[in-house]
Amino acid sequence: MKMSRFDVAPGRPLWLTTLADLSLLLVGFFVFLQASQTVDRKALTAGIRAGFDADAAPMTLDRGIVDGFAQGSAAMPASYGRTLDFVRAAATDPRVKVTLTGGTDGDVDPLTGSAAILASDRARTVAIALVADGAVQPDQLAFAPPATGSRGVQIDLGFAGDRQAVADRQAPVAAPIQGAEQ
Repeated sequence: MKMSRFDVAPGRPLWLTTLADLSLLLVGFFVFLQASQTVDRKALTAGIRAGFDADAAPMTLDRGIVDGFAQGSAAMPASYGRTLDFVRAAATDPRVKVTLTGGTDGDVDPLTGSAAILASDRARTVAIALVADGAVQPDQLAFAPPATGSRGVQIDLGFAGDRQAVADRQAPVAAPIQGAEQ
């Protein structure tokens, strides 16, 4: 039996091969769904971050909030003084990173109609006030994507540095062994 280039080779029908491929893809999809239900999101994030060699996220030490913003406004509320003292006390250490997350509870920026822009404006207003009052240095500030749920700015104080230089110079716990390199 001689076959030309355009003849179909004997064997399984094409629809059966396609059905088998589709079935394997479907089984793989269900396995993926089942496996992703128990994923530790922090571990996944850390793994992706390590894969792209990004800086580690700051370890959260404390949280605060500036709330009381007027509907549709990014003007600083009167209750800001307590938060200023709180941030100033925590951010004296230059290794502390201050992350600001602006938020809205459904209100929008009157000029653009955007809740995200209003939330970002609120975070910027708090950042300007913190720097102007000397509570933080500009390089200690970071902004997170806008959030929903409250008309305020969430302040996360996180440790983002290395250990202190004093810890590197501490005396060894045990005496060195005779003849060992020091």
